[in-house]
Amino acid sequence: MEDFSYITNSHPAYIESVYNDYLINPNTVDPELKKFFEGFDFAISKSNGNGKAATAPTTSTTTTEQVAFGSYVTAPTGLNKEFGVYELIRAYRKRGHLIATTNPIRPRKDRTPHLELSEFGLTEADMETSFYAGHFIGLDKAPLKDIYAKLKKIYAGNVGIQYTYMNRMEANIWAQNHFEELMQQKFTLPEQKRILEKLNYGVIFEKFLNTKFIGQKRFGLEGGESMIPALDAMINTAAEGGVKEVVIGMAHRGRLNVLTNIMRKTYDQIFSEFEGNMPSDMTMGSGDVKYHLGFRSIVKTPAGKDVNLQLLPNPSHLEVVDPVVAGFSRAKADVLYNSEYDNILPILIHGDAAVAGQGVIYELLQMSKLKGYEVGGTVHFVINNQIGFTTDFDDARSADYCTSLAAMVHAPVLHVNGDDPEAVVKASIFAINYRQEFNEDIFIDMVCYRKHGHNEGDEPKFTQPAMYALIDKHQNPREVYTQYLLDNGEPEAQQMAKDMEQKFWNELQARLDEVKQKPLPYTYQEPEKKWQELRKSKPEDFHASPDTSIPEAEVKDLFAKLMAIPEGFSPLKKVDKLLKDKSKLLETENKVDWATGELLAYASLVAKGHDVRLSGEDVKRGTFSHRHACLRDENNNNEYSRLSNLGEGQGEFYIYNSLLSEYAVLGYEYGYGMANPSNLVLWEAQYGDFVNGAQIVIDQYITSAEQKWATQNGLVMLLPHGYEGGGPDHSSARLERFLQQAAENNMFVTNITTAANFFHALRRQLALPFRIPMINFSPKANLRHIRSYSDVSEFTKGGFKEVIDDPNVKDVSKVKRVLLCTGKVYFDLSEKQLSEGREDVAIIRLEQIFPLPQQQLNALYEKYKSAQWLWVQEEPRNMGAASFLKMNLEHINIGYLTRQASAATATGFARKHVQEQSMLVNEAFAL
Repeated sequence: MEDFSYITNSHPAYIESVYNDYLINPNTVDPELKKFFEGFDFAISKSNGNGKAATAPTTSTTTTEQVAFGSYVTAPTGLNKEFGVYELIRAYRKRGHLIATTNPIRPRKDRTPHLELSEFGLTEADMETSFYAGHFIGLDKAPLKDIYAKLKKIYAGNVGIQYTYMNRMEANIWAQNHFEELMQQKFTLPEQKRILEKLNYGVIFEKFLNTKFIGQKRFGLEGGESMIPALDAMINTAAEGGVKEVVIGMAHRGRLNVLTNIMRKTYDQIFSEFEGNMPSDMTMGSGDVKYHLGFRSIVKTPAGKDVNLQLLPNPSHLEVVDPVVAGFSRAKADVLYNSEYDNILPILIHGDAAVAGQGVIYELLQMSKLKGYEVGGTVHFVINNQIGFTTDFDDARSADYCTSLAAMVHAPVLHVNGDDPEAVVKASIFAINYRQEFNEDIFIDMVCYRKHGHNEGDEPKFTQPAMYALIDKHQNPREVYTQYLLDNGEPEAQQMAKDMEQKFWNELQARLDEVKQKPLPYTYQEPEKKWQELRKSKPEDFHASPDTSIPEAEVKDLFAKLMAIPEGFSPLKKVDKLLKDKSKLLETENKVDWATGELLAYASLVAKGHDVRLSGEDVKRGTFSHRHACLRDENNNNEYSRLSNLGEGQGEFYIYNSLLSEYAVLGYEYGYGMANPSNLVLWEAQYGDFVNGAQIVIDQYITSAEQKWATQNGLVMLLPHGYEGGGPDHSSARLERFLQQAAENNMFVTNITTAANFFHALRRQLALPFRIPMINFSPKANLRHIRSYSDVSEFTKGGFKEVIDDPNVKDVSKVKRVLLCTGKVYFDLSEKQLSEGREDVAIIRLEQIFPLPQQQLNALYEKYKSAQWLWVQEEPRNMGAASFLKMNLEHINIGYLTRQASAATATGFARKHVQEQSMLVNEAFAL
């Protein structure tokens, strides 16, 4: 509950005393009282017609009441009553939403709004009394009954607003003025006809589907059809305000309606999906149900402006699409509009239970004003069904509203009755104008209902009999609006609605008849032109990687620019020494360390005009203080990006330390990568196991989106991984989970051991004629392992090596055992091999585990055909790559050496870790 003034019922003498202080020095009184007195003086001077405000009393016997009112007020409590009216106005602005008539089917819950006249020292007897405080609601001196009626109309009608918690004063004042003005405006007849037309489309479309496809799931919009004219108004208003693209994310309810009546997906395409038609080419993937699909189109507004509309595909995991939309929008703004966010508008459509219950929305709001993640404001539209699946809102949240989290970032909220499409449209226009003015988030909470159960086959009366008894008798929004038009002087409304219905129904029937006669193929979202230049991957693409080398002169040039420090910039002494050591390594040994190899990959792409974006917790320095992509001046804390001065025409290198979130941030970066195939987009987990917090994004987008929605993405995930005694929470990035989802060449899963191979893997992401994600299990301690460093020659020839043969084997005939491994354990095994001079053991590194480089392994198996093969991993037997290899490794007879199966990923005792690791290595060499 928002606080209300403690001064409301103060004694008249107190108000007079404070007013006297105000006249002497306005800055000595409470800011709210100062605001009141300033407006009060203005109102009186306006009524006097002399343009003069009150002045300070000249004698101690002159009362402030006399100064303020002169001959206009004689009641001894006049000033106190005036202030009571002022407080009433303020209270309605703060708490009028608590009594607004926003619920179309049942009474509002009593949330003790404290809006009775008695709360402000007023009674019914004051209704005919005129008060100067009317000035604060635009009425000048007016009877209390008129002031009260206006307050009820604006703040307690079919729209309630929450905005007074906003600290940004200009936004607060803007919201107040524009809301009060908008709520008093009336639509013209042409505007009303458009609202009715859009409402007609929404209602009749659902009615038609319910008649023709009985029992099929469609997650219909019945009860919430006012969303269709609302979205129409948003898009048209946004276009007038300079928006060129609108990106929409939403769950199931109403999706088909939005696809057809907003996105302009053809009705015959929708009907074809209801008929169950499949792609003619089943190599396209698994496909998905119709209410998960996305779509893209260009629509022309009534004012003749073209707007690119994009509805992103999303799964049943409700709000996971939200950060994807945000990242997609940010990438479009960065690439196409020079980060001018007014050109692109994200709209997120939520369910009430989801917006209150899904933590990803909280995370996304926390990101909304951060430099690395801002998108210029998102419009959130809540289809408030007042029920989640079968759960009533009383059991679904503790907050007053499903949108209460908006106050956290001072985003205004408009609560609106879904049965009043004009009110919903007004709220939509207000939201777009606010967003364009302040580039901040805003919420519309459209309170409506759900005609059917969770889906069309569900029976909601099992848990909500009383609520659905009301819904059964309730007219749909189109019928309600038609009656409203009739009641308000539009005698043709009834016939107009009937004509619209018949015409639209006939059109739908004609489209359905055509589909039944000539079925259309299943339709995926049409990609934008730059994505059309790519193709789907083929099995032969994974036999070997392309050449991603760069000339030696380019390596040296980029290296020099990475190591250069601007004149007058003073990095920390430790960092300065670190950079000098890297330069010395190149000069004396012609080698490049891991961190520099990574930055060289980024620099080589940025120098050619590509953009690179990297985010995550502490990525600027790197969790393990290895990257130092950005330096800080130790004297003034100024920041310098080491990839900012590569040359004329270079692309952008975006690097952002993220908030403490994996779920929303990973979704955001996936969305960013979805927007442009020319970008290299990376997300790094602070520790690899932290990726658990983003599992929904991984399952629903990263590993399966191409198969479900024909959507490619080249996102790179860097997950620090390796058993170093860090305990159960900092050892494993859960390699087995990714491999369990690895199929149909859907992603690269790598565990790379050298700087040059990492360099080539990163460059490969943009060199291929298609895009798939890369999940790299990154080193920790081995970031500084001398054997992870690479000679310059390894950057200047070839490409990524999926498998690395043992460079220490001189005589193949002496090899009795081949150890096949991946990642950090290679160094433990190799050190024993070298220290003991073991020529009878060869160690092969599997740098890419998926797609499994079977042909290359077969060739090595033939090379070492006389040897015993053994897979060695640090992870317990039930984790890591062991089970994946057992199922997928062909033509190779191989044993498996692992830790014992375990519930936890690793031991938390350092001594036990050393023992386990030692036993593992020793057994690997025990022929």
